[in-house]
Amino acid sequence: MIRTSAKPRRGKAASSAAPSAKGGTLRTDVLVVGAGFVGGTLSCALAAGGMDVIAVDHADPSANLRPEFDGRVSAVALACKRLLDGVGLWTGMAADCAPILDIRVSDKDSLCFLHYDHRDGGGEPFGYMVENRLFRQVLLERLRRLKKVRLLAPASVATIERHSAGVEAVLADGRQVKARLVVGADGRGSATRQAAAIKLTKWSYRQTAIVCTVAHEKPHNFIAHEHFLPSGPFAILPLTGNRSAIVWTERRDLAPAIMELDETAFLDELGRRLGDFLGSLEVVGRRWAHPLSLQYAATATARRLALAGDAAHGMHPIAGQGLNMGLRDVAALAEVLTDARRLGLDIGDTEVLARYARWRRFDNFLMLAMTDILNRLFSNDFRPLVLARDCGLAAVNRLPPLKRLFTRQAMGLIGDSPRLMRGEAL
Repeated sequence: MIRTSAKPRRGKAASSAAPSAKGGTLRTDVLVVGAGFVGGTLSCALAAGGMDVIAVDHADPSANLRPEFDGRVSAVALACKRLLDGVGLWTGMAADCAPILDIRVSDKDSLCFLHYDHRDGGGEPFGYMVENRLFRQVLLERLRRLKKVRLLAPASVATIERHSAGVEAVLADGRQVKARLVVGADGRGSATRQAAAIKLTKWSYRQTAIVCTVAHEKPHNFIAHEHFLPSGPFAILPLTGNRSAIVWTERRDLAPAIMELDETAFLDELGRRLGDFLGSLEVVGRRWAHPLSLQYAATATARRLALAGDAAHGMHPIAGQGLNMGLRDVAALAEVLTDARRLGLDIGDTEVLARYARWRRFDNFLMLAMTDILNRLFSNDFRPLVLARDCGLAAVNRLPPLKRLFTRQAMGLIGDSPRLMRGEAL
């Protein structure tokens, strides 16, 4: 657990010199706690904006790259792909990512459906499916190459003092870090958030996501399927080759029994939900199970502290937007801090951080609410609701202007987008 203090303290702000050690103290502009997808990408973005960064992560990078560590995949919306391109990450993963050209939404056994075509949004893919292991590999290589980023991993933060002049942190191994700002990007269980006494609202969905990869006989044609069942959404997401990622939402009390099935029985249960449109199936690799919940922090900022990604908000995977919202945090925070630095302002100043908090508050709340409502609306068999939602799917499918709006939303092209997400440089 990180211990923290926000008491006033006299002294100069931490030096903006490149990360360096003098007398046992490392000095930098920004201390990023957590070097996963959000924290690592933020470190790359801040370096692109001219800032020096120390990123601390408790995990051993080599362990994170093992196939058994994580079999999940992530949907990266078009706007977030532009961000990754802008910070030098996309080139290393582009060849191994599958584009999402169409999205098909269906409800149990109903004949009504909703089909989104990428050509309605301008011709570019909705986004891309990225295997988490690949993302981690490319991110690690990029962080190690950047001169303005110092990655400390495995390492952990023991204490953080946030005062008027800057941030002082002590690592578990005794090293000290002085910075002007600390960013908590250390996930849903963020010790940085907890130590700052930022309140968290959270509830469980009593659902578990069963995740695996399947090889199939017929091509997926790069169509992502979201099929709603009474237990929750069942997603079929295109990967490279004749492979798809499965995100199967199941009742939490039933998930353990499904996970314990042998391969034949598991494939039988999978086939009952997936159907036969992809032909014969084979599970590739392990299966994973992840309990589902929603949570959000009361505030994304405090004195010389900003939260990003799951440390600030965690949502249901029903729309595949969790990582995208974290990357939107990255783009907004990097732009706010870069602009402040160019103006000669203190990047840890309360007013600077307030701009970031205002920018992200509505967007994050809207997505949290939308995913929560969609899951509650579709994860049941209540007949009046079934009829209402089927009529809604059919109606939207016949309204091109509304479909185009939803298409641009899925691509991440709606709202006040940061420069990196518009394909512009910081």
